Amino acid sequence: MILYNWDTQLWILLDIIIACTLTGLIGYEREADNKPAGFRTQMIIGGASAFLVALSEVAVQYYTKSYGDVVDADPARIMQAIIIGISFVGAGTIIKAREDTTVRYLTTATTILFSAGVGIAVSLKQYILAVGVVLIVLFINRGLRSLK
Repeated sequence: MILYNWDTQLWILLDIIIACTLTGLIGYEREADNKPAGFRTQMIIGGASAFLVALSEVAVQYYTKSYGDVVDADPARIMQAIIIGISFVGAGTIIKAREDTTVRYLTTATTILFSAGVGIAVSLKQYILAVGVVLIVLFINRGLRSLK
């Protein structure tokens, strides 16, 4: 049972550390390019996403054990809430200059959404997918830079 099991909680903590590490790579790339939402921000977003998904699993088990069929728990709602909340963080990084039509930091805002997705993937034990997505984001941001 996940509720009171110390080793399961340690595995969840390890998932959070993995999510922070992977999203830290994305943040490092952004920070190296002097963009907002750098190393620490991306790590916190990825770790928080993994943490919230893991807590949703615990909450489902808790409510099922405590209340049976009275409470209908849906962990997908947690993921929806994460994506909506992170979208506000991303929107806060986007700047549009008044003088022209240039929109700045849009790529950084989208990496924030990817970092949330990486955290969710790690929490759902989708490690290969999470690593693959990080590599894709790094390739897009660094490898395709000349195609601006």
